[in-house]
Amino acid sequence: MSEPVEIDDSLTLWSPEEQSGRALLVLLHGYGADEKDLFSLVPYLPGGITVASVAAPLAPPWPMPGRSWYAIDALNSRDAAGITTAAEALLRWLDTAVAAGSSIALLGFSQGATVALQALRLTPSRISAVVALSGYAAPGDLPNDAELAELRPPVFWGRGSRDDVIPPNLIDHTTQWLPAHAELSGRVYTGLTHSISEQELADVNLFLSQWKDALQS
Repeated sequence: MSEPVEIDDSLTLWSPEEQSGRALLVLLHGYGADEKDLFSLVPYLPGGITVASVAAPLAPPWPMPGRSWYAIDALNSRDAAGITTAAEALLRWLDTAVAAGSSIALLGFSQGATVALQALRLTPSRISAVVALSGYAAPGDLPNDAELAELRPPVFWGRGSRDDVIPPNLIDHTTQWLPAHAELSGRVYTGLTHSISEQELADVNLFLSQWKDALQS
């Protein structure tokens, strides 16, 4: 079992609509980045959504800059326990930092995408949508997976056809797992590496606009 970790809320960046709206989007950066990384995407996201970008709780091994959500032990393996520990830290942060009654969506890149999906699995009724970019669903079963399969919340999964960072076995697992547990939409972007393209951002904007509109219907 991994030791508990905590998110430093003093590093969280909030959009100008700080905690004022019902729709909240939480941004989870990738390995070696920080809370400033995905916050640069705010201009590409729909208006009327409060955005919070949080810093991962760990520092990657020196000399890698930035922060990480969980350790990467080898290229072809990831410790699911570490992923769960990071997702639990995110959920504790939501307990203290987010106004009651907010509808929460998560947008993560790479490690952040995997933690976002794991948080959804831990509390399926609490997270109403996930955008997972260049990430994967962790292998193994969690107690609330059956509940998640019944609720089938909307999930957008985007990745590049030339992304060689995420091991193929994890891509194959996610390809099978996500459609069985979520209302899945997404796309494989031809020629894209382990990164985010403008075309992908346009698709994310549409997905989040539909999520926001559904909250108002």
